[in-house]
Amino acid sequence: MRLARADLGELTYCSNIHPGETWAEVRANLERHLLPVRERVAPGKPFGIGLRLSAIAAEELATAEAFRSFEQFLAANQLYVFTLNGFPYGPFHGTRVKEDVYQPDWSYDERLTYTDRLADLLARLLPEGGYGTISTVPGTFKPLASDETVAQIADNLIRHAAKLALLERTTGRTIALALEPEPFCLLETIEETVRFFKRQLFSARAAERLAGLTRTSTAAAEIALRRHLGVCYDVCHAAVEYENPAASLGALRRAGIGIAKLQLSAALRIEAVDEATVARLRPFDDGVYLHQTIASRGGELTRHLDLQDAFAAVDEERGAEWRVHFHVPIFLERMEHFGTTQSFLAEILDLHAKEPISPHLEVETYTWDVLPPEYRASEVSEAVARELAWVLNRLAT
Repeated sequence: MRLARADLGELTYCSNIHPGETWAEVRANLERHLLPVRERVAPGKPFGIGLRLSAIAAEELATAEAFRSFEQFLAANQLYVFTLNGFPYGPFHGTRVKEDVYQPDWSYDERLTYTDRLADLLARLLPEGGYGTISTVPGTFKPLASDETVAQIADNLIRHAAKLALLERTTGRTIALALEPEPFCLLETIEETVRFFKRQLFSARAAERLAGLTRTSTAAAEIALRRHLGVCYDVCHAAVEYENPAASLGALRRAGIGIAKLQLSAALRIEAVDEATVARLRPFDDGVYLHQTIASRGGELTRHLDLQDAFAAVDEERGAEWRVHFHVPIFLERMEHFGTTQSFLAEILDLHAKEPISPHLEVETYTWDVLPPEYRASEVSEAVARELAWVLNRLAT
């Protein structure tokens, strides 16, 4: 939905909260869940969709009949699409996802082909002169990053930027790809992200490569790289990494890296690990998603790939703070035994209200179906509406 203050951008939630890999499943979820959400937070008003499409769903939506039917559905219900989640390529619910969520990564042509298709779809869905965003994996899973794979990742991203530049030239729609830093990935911290953009995407060599692909000058290519390649700042991920909200945003701005999408999310926070921590956290060890856990003791960070790794280190980390990559409903400041990083998100939103960070804001609490039962007693549409209402209230203060 368009926020009352135009400079604050668009607000929606990501449909990846709803299980569904085929287009038929995605479409059914929109009808079942998204319309009730809209009626709760923006009754009778146009409402934007943060649409997650798997590779299968994107291919199916690209068919003439499916796309025409979707356009009719949007028009009939005052809906529009302005951002896509192109992070999970394959299954994302009901099976082991873990580190497979990053595959195929940006070193593979399959990732490029999939994201090019998403861009084609989004260009058709945007209004004339419109601006859209696609969030994507942060390059690759860090243990797989070699000099060779990093070079291939950068080249494929530049090839995608060429696709976006061509779409802008031929359709008048501008699309930005938003790489999403995440713990244990090639782009993990904001410092690493800035370094990658400077060395790999905003370098003279990258501009020359894009100029050759688009048959433009290197000066024009330099501008296009910054217009079409940016960051999706996931607030949960940044909080888990103990980033400083203002400093991390400032580092991106100083480097000229656009924050194309701001994903509004919160993580689990254990203020001081003790003998009861493991037993209390076990219900969150769902076996589906990676729950990267970072411990802080006196500012010194220790990283654990998943909760099981953190559990094994609990004796040495008693008294330390843990932040766990488990997206929890953003309206919760506390849970039964734990805190959340809601205060980090509140600070980000306060900064956004003072100096807008991104044109696209998207609530992303995709873990609804693996939350312990006591935290999902309400309908998912009611929970999403509460999250959006919390954001609206925060931006209005």
